[in-house]
Amino acid sequence: MNSIAPSSKKDLPLSESVQNALAITKRGVDELLVESEFAQKLARSEQSGTPLRIKLGLDPTAPDLHLGHTVVLNKMRQLQNLGHTVIFLIGDFTSMIGDPSGRNITRPPLTREQIEENAKSYFAQASLVLNAEKTEIRYNSEWSDPLGARGMIELSSRYTVARMMERDDFTKRFKAGTPISVHEFLYPLMQGYDSVALKSDLELGGTDQKFNLLVGRELQKDYGQEPQCILTMPLLEGLDGIDKMSKSKGNYIGITEPGNTMFGKIMSISDQMMWRYYELLSSCSLAQLAANKQAVLDGLNPRDLKVALAQELVTTYHNKQAADDALTDFVNRSKGGIPDDIPALSLTGAPLGIGQLLRQANLCPSSSDALRMVEQGGVRIDGAVISDKGLQIPAGEFVLQVGKRKFARVTLS
Repeated sequence: MNSIAPSSKKDLPLSESVQNALAITKRGVDELLVESEFAQKLARSEQSGTPLRIKLGLDPTAPDLHLGHTVVLNKMRQLQNLGHTVIFLIGDFTSMIGDPSGRNITRPPLTREQIEENAKSYFAQASLVLNAEKTEIRYNSEWSDPLGARGMIELSSRYTVARMMERDDFTKRFKAGTPISVHEFLYPLMQGYDSVALKSDLELGGTDQKFNLLVGRELQKDYGQEPQCILTMPLLEGLDGIDKMSKSKGNYIGITEPGNTMFGKIMSISDQMMWRYYELLSSCSLAQLAANKQAVLDGLNPRDLKVALAQELVTTYHNKQAADDALTDFVNRSKGGIPDDIPALSLTGAPLGIGQLLRQANLCPSSSDALRMVEQGGVRIDGAVISDKGLQIPAGEFVLQVGKRKFARVTLS
């Protein structure tokens, strides 16, 4: 049974501190189900002094995180700061099944070696957000492997195919005649069983995980536990302000990118998107956020708040010195200056066409892209704008610039 008393007891009044904790929990969320139940969990936790058990399960499918991934981690840190037990669950068992969420095809499972390597990198990066010393790290193979065939069959008997087909992506694939493997039905069941094994009070996930989180809630009821509440976080839009942040779309901010790069990308988001980034990524209090919005209405330049946000995030994922250096570098660039830490490389083949030069210097993905940048006035050599697409560059040393943030010091021979 859960450590917190069952909800069948008389509802407790909500103290000011509980109401504040509830407000912090709800900040920026998509849904909190069921809010009244969670409020009572908080009240009982305060009365008993027993922290809630907050679960976040992540399959280590990719080793690199961007700011979109940190939205749910930031929420975990807020709950951790409220004194609750945060459980960082690495889905080493479920990764071998493959999560079908939001997919119209079966996802290939990972090998054990891939899982272990990704898990190490994942938690190292997640620790930039979470307090690692106060985070309980678990692997779901701890209880999933011992289940065996008999246990898996018994677990499967607790959920119907009809209930499983309520899942949107399964329904779409079935109607489209796209194959659904039987093992894919096991994924939400095993994720739900994680909640039973951990006696979770609250489970977090993205909006695309809602079905899986609800399965956990139902299984806990079936196992005689108080059901967990679920909290879904929105998917963060990328630099374009339209699509969700994604490396494949090129609209991402990686948390291991250089401080200067991170700072510049944050400064490029729209003023309206800035508020969403503040709400989902910043430690700025709700009161301060409201004050900031009022300050802008009263005439404060939004750019000043964007600078503050960029400095906070660079400090979080690097350090204060890196944030200060990034601000200096950004101001220098804004004035047309050249950053101090640009990459230097040597190339041969002079004279080289401008398109080839920019491609070989890794400033453009192809010569045709480079020539388009020349057409748009986005290419400079030693600070001078280049407009001739047929320009041949002789031997020498040059500072190349593409757009506002890409620089290289090239020695061409």
